Amino acid sequence: MSEQVALTQLEDRLSSVYVDIPTDRIQSAMRSAQAQFENSKIRDFVPLLVERRVRAELANT
Repeated sequence: MSEQVALTQLEDRLSSVYVDIPTDRIQSAMRSAQAQFENSKIRDFVPLLVERRVRAELANT
């Protein structure tokens, strides 16, 4: 599975879990988390790391 497909699926999952949070807020949190791994050479775990950061951020809102 490509990184982009995994991130798209992640966005769908997060939107279904955090129904009270606007989609644009979720997308913003995802972009911010993705930016932290922009220069990572090993990309396999980026979707997982993005998910952890976004869930932590959204849980605090």
